[in-house]
Amino acid sequence: MAPRTVEPIRDRDKIEKMKKALRRNGERNYMLFLTGLNTGLRIGDLLPLTAGDVRRRKYIVLKEEKTNKAKRFALNQGIRRELDEYTRGMTDKEYLFASRKSGRPIKRDRAYKILRHAAEEAGCDFVGTHTLRKTFGYHFYKQYKDASMLQQIFNHSSQSITLRYIGISQEEIDDAMDDFIL
Repeated sequence: MAPRTVEPIRDRDKIEKMKKALRRNGERNYMLFLTGLNTGLRIGDLLPLTAGDVRRRKYIVLKEEKTNKAKRFALNQGIRRELDEYTRGMTDKEYLFASRKSGRPIKRDRAYKILRHAAEEAGCDFVGTHTLRKTFGYHFYKQYKDASMLQQIFNHSSQSITLRYIGISQEEIDDAMDDFIL
């Protein structure tokens, strides 16, 4: 049997259950999840963020780890408020998702364990660090139905890649076509 890839969390109730599970295990873990869901950043770009990167800002500006390209990611009003509250009392140089032992950013494998533990509590399957980005994309697409904009956000080469990436299945496309009438 082929290994399963991580999927977006499609069910908003499960997202809320994950939030509750993560919040019980610390504000850092909760904010990691919330920031990932609201920005669409890859985990490698999310983990090294500092308080100064996000505090009182409308955008996160960074050089993407994977593509090495400069990119600007918008922060919606809700996540800006959450991040401003979360970073209160932090210096600009402090990492948002710091290890309690070293003060350095947590590692990718630690982020994975944090998310997997919360996923088990929430009853979510096939969750990994990439789930944050895929969940952002899935719900962005469901709300705006704009694959072109999402393709630009994700820096994908085609809309079909973007739709496949976020798990928009042929069945969902068929259902949409079935309801379409001119």
